[in-house]
Amino acid sequence: MPTVEQARSWYPADDPVHGFDHVQRVLAVAERLAEASGADLEIVRAAALLHDASGAAPGADGQRAEHEQASAAFARQVLQADGWPDERIQQVEACIRAHRYRGSEPPVSLEAKVLFDADKLDVLGAFGIARTLGYAQQAGQPAYHPPSASFLAMGQLESGEPHSAYHEYLFKLRKVADLLHTDEARRMAAVRLPLLHAFFAQLAAEASGDL
Repeated sequence: MPTVEQARSWYPADDPVHGFDHVQRVLAVAERLAEASGADLEIVRAAALLHDASGAAPGADGQRAEHEQASAAFARQVLQADGWPDERIQQVEACIRAHRYRGSEPPVSLEAKVLFDADKLDVLGAFGIARTLGYAQQAGQPAYHPPSASFLAMGQLESGEPHSAYHEYLFKLRKVADLLHTDEARRMAAVRLPLLHAFFAQLAAEASGDL
């Protein structure tokens, strides 16, 4: 079983979005969700520790590759070296491949749903705000830019329009809670969401001079 200390070496210390602190929070929440839902705790723990272990940091263009695929492949290497049976390695891989909001593979197993929920809860509430602002800075984008009519209607940026942290809130963060699978995750989201909504509402109001 991969350890927390072993996992520390897989993540950059200076990444405000997908660094080791994010992994620690996802692990803690995933363990809580697994215990509440009866999921396989060993599969969930391994998947949580490995889910962003390869390719999650943005490249020189400010974009991230399909890091769920790279992280799943890395997880296979780690777990094979640790002597895991192939069937259980495949379960961990499936969890990791299905954890992204923008991913093409939905979570199917209970363990994959637990990891998805734990990862998504970390984009809600106080850390969700901090990570969204951190990612905008990584990508060279502003915290706020007025969203265009095209973006508001269809989620499509107009020419020269940056994808600000506020855009990410409109496009993703405010919708995440509707995608959660487990009862405990939905309960936790209900506590975190008011702060998230209030922050971005005030951000827009201050930017426009309303406050």
